[in-house]
Amino acid sequence: MFNNSSKIMFFGILMTGTLISISANSWLGAWMGLEINLLSFIPLMSDNKLMSTESSLKYFLTQALASAVFLFAVILFMLNLSKMNSNYFMEMMIFSALLLKSGSAPFHFWFPNVMEGLSWLNVLILMTWQKIAPLMLISYIIFKPLIIISIILSSLIGALGGLNQTSLRKLMAYSSINHLGWMLAAMYSSNLLWMIYFLFYTFLTFSMIFMFNMSKISHINQLFSMFFYSKIMKFFLFFNLLSLGGLPPFLGFFPKWIVIQSLTINNQLFLLIFLLLMTLITLYFYMRLCYSAFMLNHYENNWMNFSIYSSIYMKIFMICSFFSVFSLFLISSLYFMV
Repeated sequence: MFNNSSKIMFFGILMTGTLISISANSWLGAWMGLEINLLSFIPLMSDNKLMSTESSLKYFLTQALASAVFLFAVILFMLNLSKMNSNYFMEMMIFSALLLKSGSAPFHFWFPNVMEGLSWLNVLILMTWQKIAPLMLISYIIFKPLIIISIILSSLIGALGGLNQTSLRKLMAYSSINHLGWMLAAMYSSNLLWMIYFLFYTFLTFSMIFMFNMSKISHINQLFSMFFYSKIMKFFLFFNLLSLGGLPPFLGFFPKWIVIQSLTINNQLFLLIFLLLMTLITLYFYMRLCYSAFMLNHYENNWMNFSIYSSIYMKIFMICSFFSVFSLFLISSLYFMV
């Protein structure tokens, strides 16, 4: 539908809208940035496919609802119609609208369905860049009763929702919801912690989606035919999945480690134990992706297909995988030295 120059223009406007939101000095300015971000992402989602058109419509309606609630709360606060408990009601509405925009539970219902119809590039944008502005605004106005509920439900739904999925896009969507629970828990302790967690989450998500896009796969059964090429692809994918799940000694464990320390210091033991138990469930369905390929799949080429490893995309994926596997050892040594 659009040529490359149009996509570059809309992507630039997308980034501008996010920067306006996080740098605004009023809630009305933040709303304007969110709207610019929304209206620039819709053309990027539409690419002449029925599923992408449906996903863009669902995304627009959900985000428009969240924006309407957000704007209503801001106007209510500016007019100060009800002096008693007006701030409490306004904070609750703004926080709920931002949770809906970010795809956090219990307002997650749109997120997996929208992800299913998008290309892998748009999936990456939706899982990473589109969460920056809502999460940054949430950190400005932490509504404690609702953030605790969202942390518990996000980790629970993100873990249980991915158990019966065969689509890799929906699997990544529920994984993102589970990681949002950890990010909100980090935000409950410190603003710096959730930013660190988000950076690691973005890097690991990029490495996984880059591999899925490079291999042109969308479902779990397609992974098995991809594994026919070599053992190296098996191990790199397996290491990245375990890193995304947060299993030590991989890189994905480091942000969870600092969140665990922060929750322990703040005496949030129930929240910590619940998050850890739900993470074990997510590790189960990550390992399920590679279990059949490692244990049951015996058909494998005994020769090396060098054309696969000579491409620039494969080299980028291997570099990302190398950092996700071995970077924690360096980080751990620096941490104990300090």
